[in-house]
Parts: sequence; C-alpha cells; structure tokens
Amino acid sequence: MGQPAASEDTKSGAGSPASSPLATLLPGGRIRPGTAVSASGDMPLLLALAAESSRDAVGWAAVGLPQMGVLAAQAAGLDLAHGMRIDTPGQQWAQVLATVLEAVPVVMTGSLGLVPDRIARRLAAVMRRSGSVLLSAGGWQGADVRLQVVTSSWEGVGQGHGLLHARRVTVAAAGRGAAAAPRYAEMWLPGPGGAIAAMTGEDGAVSAVPAASAIRAAGGRAALRVVG
Repeated sequence: MGQPAASEDTKSGAGSPASSPLATLLPGGRIRPGTAVSASGDMPLLLALAAESSRDAVGWAAVGLPQMGVLAAQAAGLDLAHGMRIDTPGQQWAQVLATVLEAVPVVMTGSLGLVPDRIARRLAAVMRRSGSVLLSAGGWQGADVRLQVVTSSWEGVGQGHGLLHARRVTVAAAGRGAAAAPRYAEMWLPGPGGAIAAMTGEDGAVSAVPAASAIRAAGGRAALRVVG
C-alpha cells in the first residue's frame, strides 16, 4: 500500500512533508500570480491549494466560505494568524472580492453562482494588477487550471470500528494554455496529519497515475479574524 512521502529537514533532522504532489498538476509546478484556479467543490483540495499558494506569501482570506473549518484549515497548513474570513459578503460580493484581491495575495471564495462576464473580467484585471491568486471552491469562469477529485477512498476504518485517518484520491487537472493537456496524480488528501501528502510505493517512489486508468475510474463511478 502507498505511504505518505516525507523528506528530511536539513535543519532539524526531523521528517517533514515532501513538496506538494499538486506541483505535478500545475504549469511550472506552481500557481502563477494573477491567476485563478478551481477546486471543483472539494474542500480539502481547496485548502491544500491555499496552503501551497500562501507558503511564500503573507496573508490569505476566505470569502463566502462559512463551512470552512478552522481546524481543517490549520491542519492543511494555513497560518491562522495571517488569515481573514468574510463568511457573508452579501449582495455586494463582487466589490468585497475585488477589495480583498487588491490587498491579500491568496483568496479563497465559495460558490457565488453564475458570475457575469463583466464582473469576471473586472476581477481578472484586479488579479493581474495585484498579482493575487483566486482559488474558487466551485467552478470559475476564466480559471487557468481546473482541478477535480475523480476518485476518493478513506482509510483507517476496519471491521466497523476505528477512525478515518487519510483519504486516498486521484486528482485530474485541465485548463488553458500550458494546462490544456489533461494530467492526473494520486495523493493523500488529507493525509494522516491533515495536510496533503504524496503517495509512494514500497520502494519510496512517488506513484504515477496513468491517464487511461484515471479516466476509467472517473467514468465509473482560533487566531483567525472573522469579518462580516
């Protein structure tokens, strides 16, 4: 069975999470500043994207995500001391989102329904100007990359008892430009510690997911500030 990958911390000698397996799904291995990414309704995936994006940025925000758990966000790797949430942006959500994107480098947003073209273009211009990243819980018009969990299974419960401790998933990626070609990766999301982790085999090699297999599987089927 695959295990969460770990890397050696050269400063302390302790094991630390390996580089995010999401890097294999993103053009250039990262989310480019000034762009939007869709998580297709999967909260652990959204939180993992936010943790990855905010690693080298100071500050993140969640707009219209009252269902987001603080403990889950912290376990995913988000620094609660530098986070802000606006659970109910109200009818002026577009203005609220534009204002936050101007000031915060990583912004998550909940499902806002159908976003008019003029608003989507306005927000895209704000992102390009500020260099901020927009991570949408649902679909987002103009998203550079669209990620989706296509297979999912929890581990840890046996014979009707025990605790769920990790979720094994296959994530598919598609998008525009460099992200146009579909890609797939298998990972723990969340892993046993709550954060994303790479899937490895017995020899320690990171597992790959053949595209054909993923397609068949998909077809088969409290330091956090609260504003508003």
